[in-house]
Amino acid sequence: MSKVSARKKGNNKEQKVVVARNRRARHDYHLQRPLEAGIVLHGTEVKSLREGRASIVDGWVNIDRGEAWLENVHIPEYMQGSWTNHSSRRRRKLLLHKAEILKLHQAVSQKGHTIVPVELYFLNGRAKVEIAVGIGKREWDKRHALREKQDERDAQRAIRYREYQD
Repeated sequence: MSKVSARKKGNNKEQKVVVARNRRARHDYHLQRPLEAGIVLHGTEVKSLREGRASIVDGWVNIDRGEAWLENVHIPEYMQGSWTNHSSRRRRKLLLHKAEILKLHQAVSQKGHTIVPVELYFLNGRAKVEIAVGIGKREWDKRHALREKQDERDAQRAIRYREYQD
């Protein structure tokens, strides 16, 4: 059965294939208002992403003249590409509604707020990026979050040990 006939028969499961996650963003920022956006890509960028090669750790979103741009995201050159290859850290336009861009611009205008990419993925064959407004954490916030995570692990370990003993 081909993909087209499967779609026609009502098998509309959304298939999400994650290419890159920004785990560091959750450590460095309090994330608010997650938002899904499309990305304008060249052909070789799509092929490189389908190989699972990307890094969004250093990336951020810039609002410029009413348009949202994804900056400093590394999508390496496609190995089988020729002279048509892309540059690996070029600016990429995000596809958002004007109202969404205005809300993001208002949020970023406050001190300490930035827009960071959280996840890069394919959804039903289309490249998407999940972005969120991030409020920078202080050092003690980061230590507190790590301590809470460690306490949760210790509690789970104790529960497992107790169940094992019974």
